[in-house]
Amino acid sequence: MRPRARLAVAIAALAAAALPSSGAEIPLNERRSAYEDMSRDNKSMQDDDTSNPGMLAVLDGEALWSAPAGASGKSCADCHGDAKASMKGVAARYPAFNDNANRPVNLEQRINLSQEQDQKAPTFAYESKEMLALTAYVAMQSRGEPIAPPADPRLQLFIEKGRAAFNQRQGQLNLSCAQCHDDNWGKHLAGNTVPQAHPTGYPIYRLEWQSLGSLQRRLRNCMIGLRAEPYAYGAPEYVDMEVYLMWRARGMTLETPAVRP
Repeated sequence: MRPRARLAVAIAALAAAALPSSGAEIPLNERRSAYEDMSRDNKSMQDDDTSNPGMLAVLDGEALWSAPAGASGKSCADCHGDAKASMKGVAARYPAFNDNANRPVNLEQRINLSQEQDQKAPTFAYESKEMLALTAYVAMQSRGEPIAPPADPRLQLFIEKGRAAFNQRQGQLNLSCAQCHDDNWGKHLAGNTVPQAHPTGYPIYRLEWQSLGSLQRRLRNCMIGLRAEPYAYGAPEYVDMEVYLMWRARGMTLETPAVRP
C-alpha cells in the first residue's frame, strides 16, 4: 500500500473513532507547538542554524532582499533598509487587512504586492524557490517574537470564516480540521503524534517533502488527505484559514524556519 493510501486509511480510522467535534478550541494555556512532539534529533536540526536545511532558503532570501529588481531598479533593502530591524515582528502580524484588496493578504501576497507596485517587477509564483526564500528571510526576522494578529475589527469577519472552515467536515472522509487538531491532538496517526496545528514556523522544512513549503502547501496536503478538492494557491479560503490559525496561535512564539517530520 502506498504511503498516501496508508495515511488515508489511518485518517479514516481516526474519523471513525472520533466523537463529533465539540467546537471547543484549545485553551490558551494548553497550546503547544508541534516542535515539542518531535524527536531529539529533529529538535536539534531546528535549533542549530548550521544543521537546519531551511536556512539555505533564508540565505537565498537575504540575497534577493538586496538585489535590484524590476523597472524601478530598486531592491527591498533600498526601501526597507536592514531587514533585521525593519522586518522584526512583521511576519507575526500577517495576514493583515489590505485596503486595496478590501480583505486580508498573507505575507506572500504582501511581498508580491511590493514586487508589482514598488519594484515594477513580475510577481513570484506560489511555492517558487524565490517566493519561499524571500518569505523565509522576512519571517526569520521575527523568530522568537510572539504571534500578534492586528487588533483590526475588519479582520473579525475573516477570523469567523476561517473558524467555520476549520470546523466544517469535508472530503470523502467527512472529517474536519477540528476533529483532528482540537479533539484528538496528542494521539497517534500513522505513527505520528497529531499536532494542534499552530502555524508557528512557516515556511517550514518538512523531512517528508525534503524541501521548504508554505502554510498553504500544508493546508492543501491536509485537504488531499481528507480526499477533498484543494483550492488553488492564493485562494481567499486559504487566506481566511491563515487569519484564523494565526489568531488561534496568538501569543505563541514564531519559529521560522521550523523543521518538521
